[in-house]
Amino acid sequence: MAKKKAVDDADGAERPALPATSWAVLGLLSFGEELSGYDLKKWSDWSLRFFYWSPSFSQIYSELKRLEQAGYATSRMVAQETGTRDKRVYRITEEGMEAVRTWAREAPVDPPVLKHGPMLRLWLGHLLEIQQMREVLARHREFAETMRQRAEEDMEGAKANEAWSYPTLTLKWAERYYASERDLAEAMLADIEELERGKRP
Repeated sequence: MAKKKAVDDADGAERPALPATSWAVLGLLSFGEELSGYDLKKWSDWSLRFFYWSPSFSQIYSELKRLEQAGYATSRMVAQETGTRDKRVYRITEEGMEAVRTWAREAPVDPPVLKHGPMLRLWLGHLLEIQQMREVLARHREFAETMRQRAEEDMEGAKANEAWSYPTLTLKWAERYYASERDLAEAMLADIEELERGKRP
């Protein structure tokens, strides 16, 4: 497989062409905390999953290795207070901070790609029973409301940390987004009922 080419920064410096996953993990480190792989997974579940995705542990550790090789992160082993085995923690380097700042400012922003499982199933509604379609939409409505509540709770928790002011805004967006998904599912249930009424003799 061919290696990705390096990318030139605005000042002419060369930086590795990293996948979006790398930049997301480096972005988590950019808040200045020294974090373990477990911490990074917890932080991504708490914030990234609402609007992008939450990488698996294996993805996180692969990206951390890649970031260390690029000189964008460093790691060290620290002793645990509980007496369990030592853990490895990671910190962003100055070069890494400059790289992720440049990426955030200059990299093209990809448009969102929507893969909506419930709508794909509804699109195939002619192959389903009406009750099955209702159940698909009802489950999606419940899922959306659960996610909305979690985003709202995490948003309230994030307000206490001034460094997380912009992640707090993304959680606010997530709360609004899942509220709209919940309401859309409710509207689609009403649309199905109207469609079925029109079919009845």
